[in-house]
Amino acid sequence: MKTVRFGILALALATSLSLSAAAQDASQDMKKAGSETKSAAKDTGHGIKKGTTKAYDKTKDGTEKAYDKTKEGTEKAADKTAEGTKKAYHKTADGTKKAADKVTGK
Repeated sequence: MKTVRFGILALALATSLSLSAAAQDASQDMKKAGSETKSAAKDTGHGIKKGTTKAYDKTKDGTEKAYDKTKEGTEKAADKTAEGTKKAYHKTADGTKKAADKVTGK
């Protein structure tokens, strides 16, 4: 009978040791999976930051170019408007002088 009890005790001890080892393996696997997930999240964050920074820089460059072109176009339009105004002024002045000369008989 002692032999049977010893056998049962030995079997129970072996089972508990293997379950304990399995539990440690599962715990280590979970820690490893957590570390891998953390690493993947960091990599993803770095990729997003890089893409966002690149998009920001491109947008900034495009905005500056658009500003410069708009400024250049506005300056050209202002110059053309000034030229047109001067021409209109001179034509009006000449027309007024001719009309005045006709009235005075010159």
